[in-house]
Amino acid sequence: MATMYCCRECGANLNLHGGHLYPPDFYFEAGNKNTLSFSAVDSSKFRFEKEDKLRPFFETVNYWGIQRKRTKIKCNSCGKLVGYIYDDGPPLTDSNGQLGFGPSQVVPRNPRYRFKNKALAINSQT
Repeated sequence: MATMYCCRECGANLNLHGGHLYPPDFYFEAGNKNTLSFSAVDSSKFRFEKEDKLRPFFETVNYWGIQRKRTKIKCNSCGKLVGYIYDDGPPLTDSNGQLGFGPSQVVPRNPRYRFKNKALAINSQT
């Protein structure tokens, strides 16, 4: 039984594959707060808009807030916001670490494509 994910607004097939869906118990990358997370998407079905947002949080005089960089995912057919790309991990590199002392201790992470449940219509096909 295959699952087809469509835009709830216009009904366009978003071509999201269940094989790229993170399982619900997968640490950090999995969706939360009524979202589904995918490891890859068909970029021809979406428009991407960069968002650079500063959330004010005044802990000290010199601390101005938390900077959040993410990318909006919009349906290519109707332009409705369906989710966000979170690319907050370190970049994926093949380098041998800082100053050549071996690989970094930080685990690189691919971007997560997180879709809102209320923006998706999920249809099951046999």
